[in-house]
Amino acid sequence: MRSLLLLASTALAAALPAPIPIPAPTPPNIPSTTTAKSELAGLTVAAQGSQDGYSRDLFPHWITQSGSCNTREVVLKRDGTNVVQDSSCAATSGSWYSPYDGATWTAASDVDIDHVVPLSNAWKSGAASWTTAKRQSYANDLTNPQLIAVTDNVNQAKGDSGPEDWKPPLTSYYCTYAKMWVKVKSVYSLTITSAEKSALTSMLNTC
Repeated sequence: MRSLLLLASTALAAALPAPIPIPAPTPPNIPSTTTAKSELAGLTVAAQGSQDGYSRDLFPHWITQSGSCNTREVVLKRDGTNVVQDSSCAATSGSWYSPYDGATWTAASDVDIDHVVPLSNAWKSGAASWTTAKRQSYANDLTNPQLIAVTDNVNQAKGDSGPEDWKPPLTSYYCTYAKMWVKVKSVYSLTITSAEKSALTSMLNTC
């Protein structure tokens, strides 16, 4: 009898559809592994510049994108599942899967929009000499893989660290994270340090 029950339960389990995984957010223009390695090889290696003069205010962010929707709200909609927004574009419901740590959230307040290459890092690797208009474009870039919705405290733990000092908690995301980082640095002709290049090379080797 026990074997019959086991067979029946096994058959039932086999008949049930597998749960559909929540897709990880996919920012635009993530390069292939080959392209990312080529772009990494093309980046200028240099010591980081000074933090002097840096302020987040020099990178005006969460600007209006369309109607009443700002950059944060656009990314929340893009990266979430079944996101409902009110008339002011605020997300009132939905779910967000954070690919950095594998957590899923149902309140937008638990989600940060991470600048993959932090504003401070950009400042020290070339953006200090940019115009405010260019820094604003960088801080609100929806064309390249620079913005992604992630768990707020994971984003806060990252701070302004580069990949030599901080990596996503999920090692399975190292490959994608490195591709995004390299793409952004390449698009904006930002420099990298030797330690940063070494970390990115190791992460791309997990692809």
